Amino acid sequence: MFEWMLDPQAWIALTTLTALEIVLGVDNIVFISILVGRLPAHQRDKARIAGLGLAMITRLLLLLSLTWIMTLTAPLFTLLGQEISGRDLILIGGGLFLLTKSTHEIHHDLESDADESDKPAKSAGFVATLAQIAILDMVFSLDSVITAVGMVDHIPVMVAAIILSVLIMMVAAKPVGEFVDKHPTLKMLALSFLILVGVALLGEGLDFHIPRGYVYFAMAFSVAVEMLNLKRRKNLRRRQAIATDNAD
Repeated sequence: MFEWMLDPQAWIALTTLTALEIVLGVDNIVFISILVGRLPAHQRDKARIAGLGLAMITRLLLLLSLTWIMTLTAPLFTLLGQEISGRDLILIGGGLFLLTKSTHEIHHDLESDADESDKPAKSAGFVATLAQIAILDMVFSLDSVITAVGMVDHIPVMVAAIILSVLIMMVAAKPVGEFVDKHPTLKMLALSFLILVGVALLGEGLDFHIPRGYVYFAMAFSVAVEMLNLKRRKNLRRRQAIATDNAD
């Protein structure tokens, strides 16, 4: 069982797969950060850890159900000449859910009154938030596990990579969430990312493959531009403060 630990190739695979799992989990972190941002402050850390814990459990259960995962790729029926499998249905459902949820969040931020947005979340919000996280974890985990199965032969390596990646994401989730909450424009950008991911999932489910590299490049470019805008606004506030001090 532990023979793989003496194989240098297994360690290379572990490092590569862990990094890939983290990259594939970025959209999951963003989604969790936005959802927990609607909870009272004292519940946010608990919701982040619980949400990522759900992601880890989901991925491990899927990984240990390799036979079932392989059956998901078998066509169930044909619609308009397109073969639809169980995996396709999950991706289509997840994409539609992500599109609906992201659009709702954008509408809430744009249309709700300031007083209404400052109200604390209801007590049932914590359970509802975890339920939404669990639904999307299933979708995000599916591609992640299929990627792991395609890259590595040793199940212990896959399990270790999933656990390591989720632990790293648990550390990163809080600063990412706080940074997004602190900058409203970044939150809107993150919601736009989730719409993009939802469209990609929908396309994947309909056998229209959008390379993830294109999606992540678009995200990275947009974030880089927004970082420049944040720096510009910070410098502008600093100059205004200096001008005000000099005027006094």
